[in-house]
Order: sequence, then structure tokens, then C-alpha cells
Amino acid sequence: QVQLVESGGGLVQAGGSLRLSCSASGTIFSINAMGWYRQAPGKQRELVAAITSDSSTNYADSVKGRFTISRDNAKNTVYLQMNSLKPEDTGVYYCTADWRTIRFWGKGTLVTVSS
Repeated sequence: QVQLVESGGGLVQAGGSLRLSCSASGTIFSINAMGWYRQAPGKQRELVAAITSDSSTNYADSVKGRFTISRDNAKNTVYLQMNSLKPEDTGVYYCTADWRTIRFWGKGTLVTVSS
């Protein structure tokens, strides 16, 4: 089992920045990819960014050039640096961790970007 705890969400004005963190605990030695998803009000959950154990990354087109995902394996933590935030980035951001064939989810952290 893997437990994930997100932090760093909040209210920010458009153009601002936030850094999300997600700490993993439990059976963490077999975690492969980790990622961030978000769910905006009234919309489906979508992938924002993902990073593999060897630090290969991929991003949603809507955040390329603005968001950066990174990972500190020694701290079992994944980060999402979000710059040039837009109102459409508003939503609940969820951390994920892939352990064997199971994807674990955090409870989410709310990001609100005001115009």
C-alpha cells in the first residue's frame, strides 16, 4: 500500500505561481511513475503531468512551458511547479503513484486562480 499526501494548494492571482508537493509513504520501494491530475468544476479529471522513476516526463498540452514536474526519490516526494497560472488551471489537483499494477491516489489539494 502507498499513502500520498498533497500540499501547496491555495488561492493565487492569474500570472502567479504555486508549488505543489506530494509525499509518499508505505510500500514505496516499488513505485514507478508518479503524476498529477486535476479536476475542474463540472469537468472530468485530466492528466496534468507525469514522471517515471528515471525522470522521463510528459505534460498536458495546456500546461507545457508553464508547469514543471520533478521528483526527489530520496524524499519520496514529487513536485509540481506551476507558473503563469491561468483561471482555467483552477481545480483540485491529485497526486498519483503507480505501484506494480495499482495506481494510488491522494485526496487532492485545491488550486484556485483568480482573474
